[in-house]
Amino acid sequence: MPTEQQFLVSLLVKVGMVAALASILVRWNPVKRMLLREERTLEQRLKFGLWLGTIFAFGVVVRILAGYQAADLSLEGALVAGLLGGYVTGSLAGLVVGLPGFFNQEYVTLPLLVGVGAVGGFLRDLAPSPEEVWRFSPSFDLTFYRWFRYRRRGPSGAFQMLLLFACVSMEFLRDLLGHIFGPAKLFYLYPRWQDPPPAAGDYIALYVTTVACVALPLKVWNNTRNEVKLEEQQRLLIQAKLDALTRQINPHFLFNTLNSVASLIRSDQEKARLLVFKLSTILRRLLRKHDTFSPLRDELELMEDYLSIEVVRFGDKLRIVKQIEEPALEALIPSMLLQPILENSIRHGLSGKVEGGTITLRAGCADGLLRLTIEDDGVGIPAERMGDIYERGIGVSNVRERLNVLFGEQYRMSIDSQAGRGTRVEIQIPELRDTLYAASGEAVAARA
Repeated sequence: MPTEQQFLVSLLVKVGMVAALASILVRWNPVKRMLLREERTLEQRLKFGLWLGTIFAFGVVVRILAGYQAADLSLEGALVAGLLGGYVTGSLAGLVVGLPGFFNQEYVTLPLLVGVGAVGGFLRDLAPSPEEVWRFSPSFDLTFYRWFRYRRRGPSGAFQMLLLFACVSMEFLRDLLGHIFGPAKLFYLYPRWQDPPPAAGDYIALYVTTVACVALPLKVWNNTRNEVKLEEQQRLLIQAKLDALTRQINPHFLFNTLNSVASLIRSDQEKARLLVFKLSTILRRLLRKHDTFSPLRDELELMEDYLSIEVVRFGDKLRIVKQIEEPALEALIPSMLLQPILENSIRHGLSGKVEGGTITLRAGCADGLLRLTIEDDGVGIPAERMGDIYERGIGVSNVRERLNVLFGEQYRMSIDSQAGRGTRVEIQIPELRDTLYAASGEAVAARA
């Protein structure tokens, strides 16, 4: 027969075990995904109940084989399963948790735990919202304090008090049935020593432990849910920012091209017609593209269409030189990264030269990095304008902002220009490949 000290130590170990178990479970991705769902299919509810029931049943097996009572979290596990998953999940978890005890001839255990799981599902249905279940706290003294001090007696406060009452009631029911049928038919922790007789504090400790063992998993898992939600909100914010920046580029490009068409309509209608045709080809491709990243090969094809528009305007005065290493063609780059820089080179670098000029585009991979260089031999940028180069116009500032959102500190962009000699833009980003696109693109964005 346990002494008072052994009884209290068992209760303390029980709380520690449920906290450790909750922390371990939340690291398992299938369970984490299941916890994030508020609406589940019947198959998902059955699977969720089977997972939770199996895990808590392991503690019952340890209690039966090793005789260590603190390992048994059957009642708390069935109630938590019902609170999180509803009637089906709670009842199935209670059934699975109760099976080891049933085979150990603890026949009252099985119907009790199935009923406790169903009660958890009933409480979930009574919740004003699913989030109210997650708000249940092991600091139930604060629940009482808020209830009486601040008179928070609306639906939310009433539900929290109901949960607290349910935990105590389920433990009381188990103890009552244990006294009726005996410990051979139903396992239950209860002060049983006679010398000295149990004090009121021992009974209070028992019920406090039950409440804590229900509330702690909810608290641990809710913290993880909140972290995941914050990460998802951050990802959506980054994606929204990228979308806004991309939409900023396309109207800018369209506006400039239409200006070129307008200038050619009176002087050379055939060139204007060809320009419109090329522009429609580019816009058709842009409307089909929704990816944040594209292979460099695809971006170069898009740039061919864009440059063909500029060649129509400039004729032989515009020369394009490409020095692209073969491995770099399949590397992923942010969509529409090159076009704004090429547009700046043509409009601000070469358009002012009567004899035209050359744009050189280089790309290569080394040491896990992709290096891109766009160089022209145009009029260059005056030294006094270099100080605020990233604040002038849309193109360059947009490119740098997108790189910063996607790569954080893992990119480098530099602009080197000399008046009368030309401008060179160098970009260095992590080397990403198609096979890693789904994982790498999101991971890089998440690090921003």
